[in-house]
Amino acid sequence: MTIGIAIIGSGMFAEIDGNQPAVLATPELSLKAIYSRSLASAKSLSENLDNVELYSEDAGEGKSYADLLKRDDTNAVIIALPIPNQPAYIKQALSAGKHVLAEKPMAKDIATAVELLEWYRTHVDTANVTFGIAENIRFLDSFVHAAEQVKRLGRVFGFRTRLGTMVKPGSKYFETAWRKTPGYQGGFLLDGGVHLVAGTRLLLPSTDTPVRLSAYSALLQEYLPPVDTLEATWKTGSGVSGSFSVSFGTTFTGLELDVACEQGTVSATMGKVTVTKDGKEEVTEFKDDSSGVMPEVKAWAEGLVAGKPNPRQSPEEALADLEILEAMLKSGEQNGAPIDLKYSI
Repeated sequence: MTIGIAIIGSGMFAEIDGNQPAVLATPELSLKAIYSRSLASAKSLSENLDNVELYSEDAGEGKSYADLLKRDDTNAVIIALPIPNQPAYIKQALSAGKHVLAEKPMAKDIATAVELLEWYRTHVDTANVTFGIAENIRFLDSFVHAAEQVKRLGRVFGFRTRLGTMVKPGSKYFETAWRKTPGYQGGFLLDGGVHLVAGTRLLLPSTDTPVRLSAYSALLQEYLPPVDTLEATWKTGSGVSGSFSVSFGTTFTGLELDVACEQGTVSATMGKVTVTKDGKEEVTEFKDDSSGVMPEVKAWAEGLVAGKPNPRQSPEEALADLEILEAMLKSGEQNGAPIDLKYSI
């Protein structure tokens, strides 16, 4: 069974980092159409592709997004648009009976995300029209392996997530207009930091679901408003606490997620997992671990064919990620005031 799909949004991520090459590499999917704000942008994504129809708001009569959604040969869409724009496009696609996989975060804030999810549950035949959120970190072999190792090492004693990087003017993502002047909370912390929230939650067992947090925030680089740095402490349902330290405006470098367990520790980074047990280190490398988008799209396609959406792509998972990120930002605005979490699963 092959599913006809359309890609909605032809920005840098769709072209270079993921969606288009992932769709073309997935045998269960057949790319039928591309929609973008401008025809020129849609053409750039369709270069060297045959039998792919282009849609845009400046392409003339019969070529709008609404027209694309009328296609009988297109059963699903992958949506990768600026964060504030996505909910409206998601609703239109679901209303037209199209399966949706939308880029993270789920929305610009929890209020919008909750309204979107409640709308989906009450206005759409959820048994036959599925809605998923793309979070590629949940499909990286290294992080999946790390989560499996954590489960084998007994009770969690603590955890820490650390990312340090410097987003510089002129870099490819900074020069994206909607990121450069964000119309949403958190700036790069929302767009990029939500990955790290998802990764941390993936590594923690269900007994260690985050339930409360406190955070401080800062703007280290004035060109990365409103804030570019978060330092937080999370408390889990088991009573264990851990740290979450993420900055897009620092001279620190590197990414690492660590979990201390009763029988040892697990340390995960891109393409590498180190397990320490009884004083001995076991290192596993994943040389093909790139962005995680290829396995993410394949998992989505396989779920559509089987009629069973992948639980790692559920909107409920995305809602929990977004809630934690928003809670850290709000706590930072309130000088570290503790905030209880409601949607963690």
